[in-house]
Amino acid sequence: MRNLSVVLLTIAGLGLAPSAPSAQPNRDFAKVKIKSTKLSEGLYVLEGAGGNMALSVGKEGSVIIDDQFAPLTAKIRAEAKKLGASNLKFVVNTHWHGDHTGGNENLAKAGVVIVAHENVRKRLSSEQFIEMMNTKVPASPAAALPVISFTTDLTFHLNGEDLHVIHVDPAHTDGDSIVHLAKANVIHMGDTMMTMSYPFVDVSSGGRYAGFIAAADRALALCNDTTKIIPGHGPVTDRAGLQEWRDMLVNIRDAVARQVQQGKTLEQVLATKPTEKWDAKWGQAFIKAEILVSTLYRELKEKR
Repeated sequence: MRNLSVVLLTIAGLGLAPSAPSAQPNRDFAKVKIKSTKLSEGLYVLEGAGGNMALSVGKEGSVIIDDQFAPLTAKIRAEAKKLGASNLKFVVNTHWHGDHTGGNENLAKAGVVIVAHENVRKRLSSEQFIEMMNTKVPASPAAALPVISFTTDLTFHLNGEDLHVIHVDPAHTDGDSIVHLAKANVIHMGDTMMTMSYPFVDVSSGGRYAGFIAAADRALALCNDTTKIIPGHGPVTDRAGLQEWRDMLVNIRDAVARQVQQGKTLEQVLATKPTEKWDAKWGQAFIKAEILVSTLYRELKEKR
């Protein structure tokens, strides 16, 4: 149960209660239900006890984006089958954290092909350390590793849909991908966006605050006013929601950068509360304002 010790971002019950974003060792997965919501014909967002999943269904083969935790695989497959995905062929991992990759081994043993950026395979292949949680994560078993990896992007052409997987600048981790489903007009952001928390910059996994802005810009260039945006965690949003997220990140960055240029200490920057305008919306869950500003301050200082 390697994934029961992995850290990232499961907010208790997918609500707003702050908790360690791991599989939560005391969590009773037997009580978790998989909820599906139709976004367009043949495309669904699935929620359970980890990162948001997307399911693209069709006769030529179905694709699931992320797969949450190992104990939930049977429930996820049952929900997928109910939606018409009896022929699940591929799983795409948006990054390496266990609340998005925990079902890899189970799905691989069932014949599903795992696809991810090459850095996802590298990190799953060896022991990792999550600095923010002071947590070591053992290497995954061989069966859980992506068998197809890519460096920049990759496209699936299935069921009349072009499912474009795009590696973005390091943001949450150095293996982040967003997924654009062109026909459905949907973008899955992975954990490069959340609608219920400030971003988690996993510095020890190569993450960078600046990458969140770059990922948002990349996605916005693919959007129109009717595009649906699936965040890594939190409710589905739209182009306006993504723009608001991007603008929030830029404003906080600029406010902190000005003070770094003035030579202010972290304590002095925190005292000015540069995130105060957005704390009610994004600062009440996992990543608090102090964590966000401290991470950003460190990144900006390193650039000087």
